[in-house]
Amino acid sequence: MTSSSFLADNWYWIVAAVGSGGMLAWQQIQGAAASGLSPSAAVLMVNKEKAQIIDVCEPTEFAAGHAVGAKNVPLGQIASGKGLPSNKKTPLVVMCATGVRANKAVAELKKLGHENVQPLAGGLRAWREANLPVEKA
Repeated sequence: MTSSSFLADNWYWIVAAVGSGGMLAWQQIQGAAASGLSPSAAVLMVNKEKAQIIDVCEPTEFAAGHAVGAKNVPLGQIASGKGLPSNKKTPLVVMCATGVRANKAVAELKKLGHENVQPLAGGLRAWREANLPVEKA
């Protein structure tokens, strides 16, 4: 039996192995991107702890749609502290379109001394999928 006939005779096992490995890798990637608050946990944080929603999208994205009551502070402006609550104990829920920029912003906000900062897992997409209110500027 040659190696080429082995591959030809067992191609379906090779495809299954590659496919299952790809699915496992995809789940790991999704799990890493999905860290943070669920939309329902974010709503509880806003309602019970008076958290402020900070949307770190660019102004054009923010104008196209954002969580009701969110304040727009683009990711590039986070380091300046402009537009952020002066009380660094104010709880913050940070969101963007998908959650990637929010995670970066959370790290930056913690460096600035904000104590209770959480990213919204899945961003505005997850917020909309949870049928939570969205407004346009």
